[in-house]
Amino acid sequence: MAITDSIKERAGTIKDWIRSFNIAQAGKWSIMFVLIGVIAGLGSILFHYLCGLGSHFFMDMMAGYRPPAPVGEEHLFHPTSTVFNRWVLLFLPAMGGLISGFLVYQFAPEAEGHGTDAAIDAYHNKGGFIRGRIPIIKTIASAITLTTGGSGGREGPIAQIGAGFGSFLATRLKMSDRERRIMLAAGIGAGVGSIFRAPLAGALFASEVLYRDPEFESEVIIPAGISSVIAYCVFCLVFGWGTLFESPDDIVFQNPLELGPYIVLALVLAFTGFLYVKSFYGITGIFKRLKLPNHIKPAIGGLCTGMIGFFLPTTLAFGYGYVQMVLNDPMSMTITALFLLAMGKILTTSFSIGSGGSGGVFGPSVVIGGAMGGVVGKLFHNFMPGIVTHPESFIVVGMAGFFTAVSNTPISTIIFVSEMTDSYELLLPSLFVCAIAYVVSGPWTIYQKQVKNRVASAAHAGEFMVDVLQMIKVQDLIHLVKKVETIPQNMPFLEFKQFFSRTKQHYFPVMDENSRMTGIFSSTDIRGVLFAPEIEHLVVMQDIAKGEVVTATLTEDLNSVLQKFTFKNIDSLPVVQEDDRGILMGMISRRDVIAFYNRQIQRLQGGSEI
Repeated sequence: MAITDSIKERAGTIKDWIRSFNIAQAGKWSIMFVLIGVIAGLGSILFHYLCGLGSHFFMDMMAGYRPPAPVGEEHLFHPTSTVFNRWVLLFLPAMGGLISGFLVYQFAPEAEGHGTDAAIDAYHNKGGFIRGRIPIIKTIASAITLTTGGSGGREGPIAQIGAGFGSFLATRLKMSDRERRIMLAAGIGAGVGSIFRAPLAGALFASEVLYRDPEFESEVIIPAGISSVIAYCVFCLVFGWGTLFESPDDIVFQNPLELGPYIVLALVLAFTGFLYVKSFYGITGIFKRLKLPNHIKPAIGGLCTGMIGFFLPTTLAFGYGYVQMVLNDPMSMTITALFLLAMGKILTTSFSIGSGGSGGVFGPSVVIGGAMGGVVGKLFHNFMPGIVTHPESFIVVGMAGFFTAVSNTPISTIIFVSEMTDSYELLLPSLFVCAIAYVVSGPWTIYQKQVKNRVASAAHAGEFMVDVLQMIKVQDLIHLVKKVETIPQNMPFLEFKQFFSRTKQHYFPVMDENSRMTGIFSSTDIRGVLFAPEIEHLVVMQDIAKGEVVTATLTEDLNSVLQKFTFKNIDSLPVVQEDDRGILMGMISRRDVIAFYNRQIQRLQGGSEI
C-alpha cells in the first residue's frame, strides 16, 4: 500500500511538472533562436564573400598584394597576374577609409569602431535595442575597410549583424527589454561562432564578454548556444567544414618545466596587451580631438596604416595566413619579423579602427598574440631546446593569452583558440597562461563598455536590488535598531504634550502596564488633538494609538522590510521578538536601511562579500 501511494505521489508530481512546462512557449523560443542562427549564418556567408571579393578586387587586382590564407579559408577567387606595387598599397587603405567613413557617418554613426562595444552597450544600457540599419552599414563599411588593407577583424561586424537581427526580431514581436537583450546576445554568439568556426566558444563569448570580472550571463548561454550551432552549420554548408587554422599534431604539453617559459609568455602578453589597449584608445582619442569632419578621419587613419604597410605589408588586412605559415613552419619567419608583425599590427589596427574605420579587434588580437607567442617560443627554443621542443605551441597559447589580456574573457578565449586550431592538447598551458595574463592585465580592456559584474549592470539593477536585499536580515542591522522612548497607554494627552515639546522622536510605541506594546502613533497622528484644546484634557494616548502595528523581526530580510515601509508609507518600524511580538526591541528607520543597502552594493562592486 505504501509503495502504491508513493507511485501515485510521484506520478502526480510528474503530471504537475508536465502541466507547468509550456511546450508552446519553449517551441516559440527555440524557433526564434534557430531563426537568429540562420540569419547570422547567412550574414557570415555574405560578409565572408564580400571580404573575398573586396580582397580580390582591391589588394590583388590593384596592388598585387596576395597575403597567405589560413587552411580553413582558401582564396575564393583565382589570383591575378598584377605585380606587387607598394605605392598602390600606400594609398589603398586611405581610399577604403574615405568610402567607409562616408557610409558610416552619413547613415549610421553608431557603426564606427569595432562593433562589439556597441553591442555590449546596447545590452547593458539600451534594453538590447539596435537600429535596423546598423548591421547593413556595418557590413558594407567593414568589408571596404578590411579589404583595402585596413587592419581589423570580422567578429565586430558579424556580431552586429546577428545582434541587430535579434534586436529587430524582438522589437517587432513587442518583447520585453530582457527578452530583447537575450536575443541580441544570441545573435552575437551566432555571428562570432560561425565566422570563426567555433560554435561553443561563440556561445560562451556572448555571455562572458559583457563583464570585466570572470562572470557569465547565465540566461544567455543556452540561447546563444542554439543560435551559434545553427549559424555554424549554415556557414559550413557553403564554405566547408573544418577549423580556421591547422596546427601540427605533435604539439603537446608533456614537460612541467615548460611552465617556466609559459610564465614569461604570460607576462609578455600582458605587457603587449597593455600597449595594444593604450595605443588603440590613445589614437582614438587623438582622432576624436581633431577639428576635422568625421567623414575624412578614417581616410587619414587609412593613410597612416598604408605608411606602415608600405614597409611592413604583413601588418595589413586580416593577417591570419601569417600565423598559419609559422604554425606550419616556425622557420618561415624570423624572430625579428614576428616581433615587427606584432608591433606593426598594433599600430595599423589602432589607426584603421581608432580613426573611425569599421572592423573588429579580436582578429588582430589573434595575429598579435600568435606572433608574440612565436617570438617567446623561438627564443626559448634557441636557448632551451630540450625544454621548449615545439615553439609552435607558444603560438597557439599566445593567441589565447593575448586576447584574454585585452578582453577579460579567459574561459571563452581558451575554447576559441582550441576550436579554431583544432588543438585541445594545449588546454592546460592555455589555462595557465590565460589565468596569469588575466590577473596581471585586470585594470585595462579593449571593450570599454564592459561593466564590472552583473551588480554593476543597468540591465540587472532592479533584480539585484531584490537579490541583495533578500540576502540581508534585520539581524545584520542590529546596531542600527535604536532604543526609543515609549509611552504608557494611560498617559494623559496633556502630559504627553509636555514630553513632545522636548523630544525629536517621530514615532511613539504605546505600552501597557506589563511593558508590552499595544499600539503606535506618529507625530502626524496627534495633530487632530493638538489643535483641539477643548478635548485634549479628555484624551489618553491609547485613544490615539493604532492597534494594528506593522512590525519587523530579526529574521526578516530587508526586501520585506522595505516593502512594509513603502506600502504603509512610514519611515520607521518597530523591531519585535520573533516569538513574542509584544516585546519591543527598538525601532529601525527607512533611511538607515537604504544607507546600509548602498554600502553593501559598494562593497560588492569593490569585490567584497556581504
